[in-house]
Amino acid sequence: MAFLSRQALRRLGFAAIGENVLVSDKASFHSPSRIVLGDHVRIDDFCVLSAGEGGIRIGSFVHVACQCTLIGKGRIELEDFCNLSGRVAVYSSSDDFSGTGMTNPMVPREFRRVTDDPVRIGRHAILGTGAVVLPGVVIGEGAAVGALTLVRESLEPFLIYAGTPARRIGERSRTLLELEAQLRAGMPGRRAAGRTVTRAGARPATPPTSRRKRSQGRG
Repeated sequence: MAFLSRQALRRLGFAAIGENVLVSDKASFHSPSRIVLGDHVRIDDFCVLSAGEGGIRIGSFVHVACQCTLIGKGRIELEDFCNLSGRVAVYSSSDDFSGTGMTNPMVPREFRRVTDDPVRIGRHAILGTGAVVLPGVVIGEGAAVGALTLVRESLEPFLIYAGTPARRIGERSRTLLELEAQLRAGMPGRRAAGRTVTRAGARPATPPTSRRKRSQGRG
């Protein structure tokens, strides 16, 4: 996998770029001026990040694996230490599938019934391959989502979910919080993850917790 140079990243025009950012030269970005990348971020081949008015903010120590998509008008936030496995799809916009409006972006918006809601994926959360996250969802700190899971409602911290729709199947250990403390303690002279970024523009403020919301998917 080939990663873009620091200079190439700057030319793309991101809102802000942290240190040790590894972005595949095969990843695609739409409206990068609305995208913030923290420290120690890796984005792999064939990912698509399309930022709407709310923007996309990626924290520090975050991995976005191959073929992931982050798309929508609403804000999308990946907090520190979270991980998206291959082919995870995160949507902050969704067409209405009920038939009360038309669908797809080639139809003028006044003829559609589009839901736009922010999505936040909490610290240390992990999403298994092929998971789908719909608008309005908050995935709590440390939550784990199994492969091919449909997440249409918010998830509680440090629980394990799987299925369509997502359902609780277990609890997750909090040992990883102790490991995080050890990691930070072993970084003398280096800035703490998630605190600062190299500015190519203003860093967006952390959004409030979004409400739970049901949706049928995005057209």
